[in-house]
Amino acid sequence: MTVRTRPDLETLPGYLPGRTIPGAIKLASNEVSLGPLPSVRGVIAEAAAGINRYPDMGVTALVDRLAAKLSVEPSRLAVGCGSVALCQQLVQAMCEPGDGVMFPWRSFEAYPIVTQIGGARAIKVPLTGAHALDLDAMLAAITDDTRVIYVCTPNNPTGTTLRRAELERFLDAVPRGPLVVLDEAYKEFITDPDVPDGIEVARGRDNVAVLRTFSKAYGLAGLRVGYCYAPEEVAAAMRKVCVPFSVNMIAQAAAIASLDAEDELMERCRVISAERERVRAELLAMGYEVPETQANFVWLPLAERTPAFNAHCLEQKLVVRAFGEEGARVTISTAEENDLFLAAARSFLVG
Repeated sequence: MTVRTRPDLETLPGYLPGRTIPGAIKLASNEVSLGPLPSVRGVIAEAAAGINRYPDMGVTALVDRLAAKLSVEPSRLAVGCGSVALCQQLVQAMCEPGDGVMFPWRSFEAYPIVTQIGGARAIKVPLTGAHALDLDAMLAAITDDTRVIYVCTPNNPTGTTLRRAELERFLDAVPRGPLVVLDEAYKEFITDPDVPDGIEVARGRDNVAVLRTFSKAYGLAGLRVGYCYAPEEVAAAMRKVCVPFSVNMIAQAAAIASLDAEDELMERCRVISAERERVRAELLAMGYEVPETQANFVWLPLAERTPAFNAHCLEQKLVVRAFGEEGARVTISTAEENDLFLAAARSFLVG
């Protein structure tokens, strides 16, 4: 060939989505199994009639709706094609080539991908032995050229969450320069009252941004829409690097309709959270190690037994998300599907 692509892309890790197998129960992608509410589906169908037109590039209606809901200035919001796209926009907006992007590991697998795509340098900080974010180690790893620090809470895939005192202590200790990004993709499933609302924490700080998504609790994973609350200059920069028209009109309409139906959606979240506690308690009773989780999934740190556990679940027509020889993440679904998973987990131990 007479043309060439970027040579560093040969080492770019690929994003591995949860598998979908016909006839199997999918517990691999942290989706809400019940889907959007009927009222939201109606709005989606109505919005589809206008797809011959370009969407509003500024996603104005959704920005205004979010600003009113959160009591924030619209200028501090950026909307994107899911929070993963916003992660990439943050790197592009904040980093020059070689600048540092820090994140715990293991955490959301898109972090190293968007870092490398943005030409930045990944700073991975191992989790604690309890599968939680090691905030002291993260503070110690900050360098003069660290520009972004991702803090995933609840953490994906371990489900562990930061409480108010430890988060505020961390934020107080971060030196001037880096932007701390609280990734709250699973916020709606949190039941612990000591876990703070990231936007409330960020209001009085000029170095904190917050990511949220409509993909999980709101059941809109297939439409791809998320938002970021950030310092005004950061939000403006994120909008500059956004791919034009990346949030389509159906996604915007569905997100607004989901906010209108939020009370009903939050009741679904409470049911899922209760199921999460039940599933974790039963797994612990079987003898599994399961970190405390505030997300809509549980983490089983099975180490070298992970591939065998994954294969066993597939034999039972259950698709879980295996991470090499580290562990398996299992989405909390309906009570019936959760019972099928628990039966598989129990038979794995017997076998």
